[in-house]
Amino acid sequence: MALRHAVLAALLGGEHSGYQLTKIFDVGVANFWYAAPQQLYAELTRLEADGLIAGREVVQRGRPNKRVFTVTDAGAAELAAFAAAPAKPLLIRDDLVVKVHAVDRLDPGPVIEQLQERAREASAKLELFEQICARLRGDLDEETFLREGERVGPYLSCLAGCRLEREMREWCLRTARTLTERAAARTEGETS
Repeated sequence: MALRHAVLAALLGGEHSGYQLTKIFDVGVANFWYAAPQQLYAELTRLEADGLIAGREVVQRGRPNKRVFTVTDAGAAELAAFAAAPAKPLLIRDDLVVKVHAVDRLDPGPVIEQLQERAREASAKLELFEQICARLRGDLDEETFLREGERVGPYLSCLAGCRLEREMREWCLRTARTLTERAAARTEGETS
């Protein structure tokens, strides 16, 4: 998936400035796509040049003017073509998993600390994604929202983020516990 598709999908929710888009990526899209603010602004420029989004300037009092963007018909067609194409499998590139893979030849202490930190981060993200889901659902329970809700796509993608963060947290905690127990057993065996 190209960043362009993630930006187009984020802009489907309405007209947004580059700053607002960075906030959307921080919260609503962070569970499936990361992009630095510079990347987003550069992508907005490319998308506008390609005619996939339209921008307009909004004059503000007491603050600098801003540009806001919306998806054009060509952008919607691009996103539809992307949605119709076969999805690629999830690719993981996680340096912490590499460290765990190599932990048998390393001091496990720093890896355990990093696992515990990642578990805390995953818990914080999970809490944020659960809040987003609750906000998207409004007064509806989940099953009613899934059947009748206005924009179910952002909700479903947020559920994916919840599941990924919950699983990451559990894996990190179990892995840290396993490595801690093994290190303790090894130390006990050396002192006996």
